[in-house]
Amino acid sequence: MAIDKRWSTCEEGLEERMSRRAMMTAAAAGGMMLLGQRTSLAQALVQDEQVHDQILVVVFLRGGADGLSLVAPYADDDYHRARPSLGLTDKDVYDLDGQFGLNPALSALRPAWDDGDLAVVHAVGSGDVTHSHFEAMSLMERGQKIEGTGSSGGWLARHLLATPERRSPMRAVGISSRTQESLSGALDALGFPSLEDYRLRGGKEAHARLTKLYEGGEDLIAGAGRETLKLVNTLQDVSVADYKPDNGAVYGDKHMDTALKETAILIKQDLGLEVVCLDMDGWDTHHAQGKDIGWMPLLMQELAPALAAFRKDLGPIMDRVTVVVQTEFGRRVNETASLGTDHGSASAMLLMGGGVNGQKVYTDWPGLAEVNRSGPGDLKVTTDYRRVLAEVLEKRLQTPDTNAVFQGLSADRLNVLA
Repeated sequence: MAIDKRWSTCEEGLEERMSRRAMMTAAAAGGMMLLGQRTSLAQALVQDEQVHDQILVVVFLRGGADGLSLVAPYADDDYHRARPSLGLTDKDVYDLDGQFGLNPALSALRPAWDDGDLAVVHAVGSGDVTHSHFEAMSLMERGQKIEGTGSSGGWLARHLLATPERRSPMRAVGISSRTQESLSGALDALGFPSLEDYRLRGGKEAHARLTKLYEGGEDLIAGAGRETLKLVNTLQDVSVADYKPDNGAVYGDKHMDTALKETAILIKQDLGLEVVCLDMDGWDTHHAQGKDIGWMPLLMQELAPALAAFRKDLGPIMDRVTVVVQTEFGRRVNETASLGTDHGSASAMLLMGGGVNGQKVYTDWPGLAEVNRSGPGDLKVTTDYRRVLAEVLEKRLQTPDTNAVFQGLSADRLNVLA
């Protein structure tokens, strides 16, 4: 069964409403990239580099991934009553702590768990009550709990703005065909659908013309142009197809494999990368969600091996990399007649890599009895997702003031990171 990476019909046209981020600054005459504008990239390149060595990779599962399938509360009797067909038993899962189990389709992540490099945060989410993909994603990417609160722009953009002294040629990157709102407002963020698209249109002739244009100049624009050309040259000859992973890692040929492979390539180029945002679509499993076969197993069988290959490829570099896997909301507790699940509230987050206090499920579990559910029958949110993200910023990216990123958030942390 092939997975359609487009949005499901419940919010038709959503993808069209999310515009593609410009690959660099603008397009010049003849289809060449305009490298002379005073963008943040240009500003960074003409100043001394002050590179931060910690890297955050955010993987957004778009469509509302079912946390009750990703990490199943197999010991909860109400879970099995609500999901007679989709529920996972203790014999199906990889047991994590006697209460929760890792979905067998995520088995590629078992070594990370066993090594203490993987943690789960369950019953986590925002205060969204719309059950709308578009609204819930926007809320979470802006770093808000409920609509109309907090600062404008994306939460990662606010982190970048709060640490302007960190300058590098390629500090924040969104590898996606859509605008990632978490980077909205960032002055030093680039976006492109794939690394193969990060090329100077016009080839050698364009390069020669731009080199001549910027050579010898002492002004800001000329310096920015020269340094940006250096960056483009660094990546010009990088071939994703010919890339050889380290440590015996093997990437597949699916979307997440390519995205994480490209992320590994950028990390190894030592360009001062600090933030990477990746997307994986298709998690809106209203129908045929599946247990052993179906949409969810297929999606997880793409996600987990790609993450595992990324971890193996980076090897000791992974100590500097923290991966956060999140989604806009979870799914309804009860399965539907079409063996799927409707939009819900709380879901699960995964954290892997540097500094993670792993081998633990962090949760204030509310239970799945009907009296304990929220809204029309959802897993109740008991952990504000911003608590997790704020801790990542504090402990890994050393954001000096997370209140500037998440306004009104308490200082209470889960200690999911060392």
